[in-house]
Amino acid sequence: MANSMPNAAISRDELCAHMDRFLDALAARDASQVPWAEQVVFTENNVQLAVGDGVWNTATAIPRDYDLKAADPATGQVCWFGFIVEGPDTAVMCLRLKVNEGRIAEAEAVICRPHELGPFPVIDLDRRPRERLLADVPEGQRVGRERMIALANGYFDTLQLNDGKLFTHFTDDCDRIENGLQTTNVEIEGYPIAAMGTADQFRLGQYKYDDRLRDRRFPLVDEQKGLVVAGGFIDHSGRMTEVTWTDGSQHDSIFHFPHSFALLEMFKIIDGQIAEVEAVFITVPYNMPSPWIAPQPYVVR
Repeated sequence: MANSMPNAAISRDELCAHMDRFLDALAARDASQVPWAEQVVFTENNVQLAVGDGVWNTATAIPRDYDLKAADPATGQVCWFGFIVEGPDTAVMCLRLKVNEGRIAEAEAVICRPHELGPFPVIDLDRRPRERLLADVPEGQRVGRERMIALANGYFDTLQLNDGKLFTHFTDDCDRIENGLQTTNVEIEGYPIAAMGTADQFRLGQYKYDDRLRDRRFPLVDEQKGLVVAGGFIDHSGRMTEVTWTDGSQHDSIFHFPHSFALLEMFKIIDGQIAEVEAVFITVPYNMPSPWIAPQPYVVR
C-alpha cells in the first residue's frame, strides 16, 4: 500500500538517486535497468500495467532542466515533476516511487499529454521549478507531518463544493501551477479570475462545480523541504450549468458532462501556510476507481 512503511531506513539522497536511475532507465526504454521488488504495483494514468508496458514503449527522452523532487525517508518514497518526450510530443509528468530495501515496489505516473486526456497542458521547456519549492524550510517554520497533511487535506476540503469558506491557510502570494499552466496571479485571456491569488479565488466560490474530492492519499511528506504530495480524484457530475459566486455574480460552468480528474499534487507548507501548489492531472471516466485503494501487486519474473 502507498502509505506503508519501508523495511529499512533510506536517506533523501538515496531516494533521489533511485528516481534519477529510474528516469534514466525510462528514457532508455529499458525496464531491466530498474531494481524491481519481487512484487510491484505500477500505474500509468490511473491504470495498473505490467512492468515494462505503457510509457516504457514510447519514451524517447526525459529533459532534466525542470527537476522538482520531494523525498520522504520515513516512508521510503520519492516524487518527481517534469517533462517526458514521446516521439514528436512532449508531456507534463509526475512520477512517484516507493523504495523497499533498495528495490522499487511502487511506481505511479500521471502523464498529461497534449493530444490525449488534458486539460491543457502547457509545455514550456524553458520553465524552471520555483525557488521556494526547491528550498529547505527553516526548522523554526516547520510544522510536522500530521499538520502538513491536515493543511493539504484542508485544501481539498476547500475545493470540494467550493462555497467561499477556507479550510486551510495560504500565504498571500501562494501560486498554483496546473499541468504546466500558472492559474493564479497571472493574466489569461478569457479567464479573468486567473489574475487573483489562490485564496481569493476560493473565497469567490469559483470551483463550486467540483462535486467531490475523493480517495485522498498523502503518501509522501518531505519535512525538510516542507512538501506534501497527495493523490486523489476531483469528480464533476456536470449537473451544475451555472455558478453563482459569493459576490453575487453568475457564471457558466466550464463542465457540462460527467467526468473525473485523477491527480498527483504537491503543496509547499511554510509556517503553517500553503505557499505553493503544483499539480499534474488527467481526465478519466466519471467515478473511475483508484488502483491504489486495494492494489494487487504484479509479480516480476
